Amino acid sequence: MKAPTWWRGRSAVIGIPYAWLLLFFLAPFLIVLKYSLSEMGAVTPNDLTSVVDGALKITLKFANYTFLASDKLYVTAYWSSVKFAFVTTVLCLAIGYPFAYFMARAKPSLQPALLMLVMLPFWTSFLLRVYAWKGLLEEGGWVHRVVVGLGIDQLLVRADMIEVAGKLMNTPFSLVIGMTYTYLPFMILPLYANLAKMDLRLLEAAADLGATPWQAFWRITVPLSKAGIIAGSMLVFIPCIGEFVTPELLGGPRTLMIGRVLWDEFFSNNDWTMASTVAVVLVLLIVFPLALFNKYQVESQERRR
Repeated sequence: MKAPTWWRGRSAVIGIPYAWLLLFFLAPFLIVLKYSLSEMGAVTPNDLTSVVDGALKITLKFANYTFLASDKLYVTAYWSSVKFAFVTTVLCLAIGYPFAYFMARAKPSLQPALLMLVMLPFWTSFLLRVYAWKGLLEEGGWVHRVVVGLGIDQLLVRADMIEVAGKLMNTPFSLVIGMTYTYLPFMILPLYANLAKMDLRLLEAAADLGATPWQAFWRITVPLSKAGIIAGSMLVFIPCIGEFVTPELLGGPRTLMIGRVLWDEFFSNNDWTMASTVAVVLVLLIVFPLALFNKYQVESQERRR
């Protein structure tokens, strides 16, 4: 008996994304996982399986994982990546939420223009935008002149974001500024999509019940925009952990991140097995917040039902 047409259509709609994930995510990840458990040969990693005296032998090497956990360099790089990703996410939320709120409350005729302004940086090359910040933060750049002129560099020294007053480049400050600028649109867009759909009658009801605008904001607007906050935070936090270009161009010796370590293991040390181990742990580190986000989404959908 032939399957109904609607069932075949549904299977195709569900099956194609799963096939895409299996082919372009799971398969490469399994290859990297295999390399992480292999012994490094002269040029490429050795195979996990071999035939010895007519018997199939499987050799799994876990030494890279134990070395990764015990070596201070890798632990510091992971912690630094998480720390800078977290700071960038908080700054993007602090800057992006008011902007998304203003966009959602603006006139409908003005919203497309504001949305275009948010997406405008994507029209230029990512590298060009990062290089532009080098010119702005180096001596002679207008951002450098403003920061030094207002004495903000003294506060940055006390906050341990820069080492010497007046030197902004190749510091944690330049790294955080560059990543915040790069990933800010990823925070604004989901927040705007969430806030634009909010029922404004709830705020009117809160005002009728005696709530001040500030109370209505914290008790109604912020809780209802929680899904947008989480989505934006994940879109910023996850790519920031594995960031390589921005730390390489704007960061310094105090901003070692795991992306740089991964690059060095692959291309400088030619140690594919160690680089694969670093990549596997990085993927697991990213999957954890994703799992929390998915759990929150499922729970919120169940509550709505």
